[in-house]
Amino acid sequence: MLFNVLNTLFRGGHVDFLSVLAQIISIVFVILCILPLHEFAHGWVAYKLGDPTAKMAGRLTFNPLASVEPMGALALLLFGFGWAKPVPVNSSYFKKPKRDMAITALAGPVSNLLAALVGAVILVTVSVFLPYNWIVSFLVSFLSYYVIINISLAVFNLIPMPPLDGSRILGAFLSDRALRTYYRYQNVFVMLMFVLLLTGALSGPLGIVQNFFYRIIITIAKLPFQLFGAI
Repeated sequence: MLFNVLNTLFRGGHVDFLSVLAQIISIVFVILCILPLHEFAHGWVAYKLGDPTAKMAGRLTFNPLASVEPMGALALLLFGFGWAKPVPVNSSYFKKPKRDMAITALAGPVSNLLAALVGAVILVTVSVFLPYNWIVSFLVSFLSYYVIINISLAVFNLIPMPPLDGSRILGAFLSDRALRTYYRYQNVFVMLMFVLLLTGALSGPLGIVQNFFYRIIITIAKLPFQLFGAI
């Protein structure tokens, strides 16, 4: 994200500052509105599955002050991946702890994909019906970044490494013994994940998955317009 912009500037390259501004605004919007949605989704699904922990902690809210974590927000702004304050979940309330924990974990990435789909529908609407000018161009840039960031967050959180959501989804398929061993080395997995991210080793695999979801979401967003002959 902005790290790439700064790197380009330091190397004497050219950047489109209007596009950079659209990118910054989209990231800030995601930090203030979508990260709280992501955490709310976790808490709400956990509550529906019998766990009142998030509700009792006052975390069933869209208030960004309850969810935004400064370092996670800064990481999202600079590198395109970040995190919020995790919603507390107590699996002892679940009827089937591993299954229900996996469902609760999956709710976060799903909320990001749904947010991306809403953004994609608005993006297609703007592109089809509004006459082109610099304001529309800026709005298209904002919405494009918004869609991409949400998809990136969904894919990032699906990485099966603690403490990401993907680790809890994977946990549903592990034996209790394997799961205990898995979480015993959580700190090692966290360090490994950051090394892989910072060295760019995950860029290729993550990019393939992100492009896959992007094509699906854009195709779904265009479908109503294609059915009515608007595009």
